[in-house]
Amino acid sequence: MTRWLTAEEQDLWRSVLYGFTRMMNVLDDSLQSHSDLAIKDYEILVRLSESPDRQLRMSELADQVLISRSRLTYRVDQLIRRGLVSRVECDDDRRGIFAQLTPTGLETLAAAASLHVEDVRRQLIDHVDASQIQQLTTLFGDIDRAARDSSTD
Repeated sequence: MTRWLTAEEQDLWRSVLYGFTRMMNVLDDSLQSHSDLAIKDYEILVRLSESPDRQLRMSELADQVLISRSRLTYRVDQLIRRGLVSRVECDDDRRGIFAQLTPTGLETLAAAASLHVEDVRRQLIDHVDASQIQQLTTLFGDIDRAARDSSTD
């Protein structure tokens, strides 16, 4: 039997859905207009910049940026065309391919980062106090773990 949402639960769901979607749209629009980067491209560059040798296996990168491997391949191809990322073969696994951040990619990321961080601050951080930051971090961490567990069942 379906456990329908109460009015209060429905309000919560819609607030999360609309608030997150609108926030991500604002962040994406800002990145694209100022840096010519989609938010997923920015996330790819960030993940590569934080990795040893500024490279990750394509499969690991897809898992970290929460997109399918085929979608990642398309995004990385676009970044390669722009000179922001390169592909590197894995020495110990002939089938393994790494995506690696180029010096141009690092420069592009550095130029976009301060504006993006200010946008994140305006869209999210400035609307919560220190205790809410911890509560939201815990809450959404729990939600993320539950979703990951559900997707592996």
